[in-house]
Amino acid sequence: MDEESIRRQVLATLASVAPEIEPQRLRSDRPLREEVDLDSMDWLRFLGNLHQATGVSIPEADYRHLDSVDAVVAYLRQRMQSTSPGSVS
Repeated sequence: MDEESIRRQVLATLASVAPEIEPQRLRSDRPLREEVDLDSMDWLRFLGNLHQATGVSIPEADYRHLDSVDAVVAYLRQRMQSTSPGSVS
């Protein structure tokens, strides 16, 4: 999955958890939980739905790194590349 596809998936997943948002108006470099006003349950649902959509398991220790849309996209891209067949780890 390329970066743009990952970004679209992240925004679609976010919209499924917070349908009131307008993904095109989000600033992808801003703190995500503030930008979208996600509570703890919404945050966990978002991460769980991302796991289902992408197959990438996100351990709780990594949650603190996922502070913006850009950070989530970069994290998923890196994890997808490191687990794809033929990748060198």
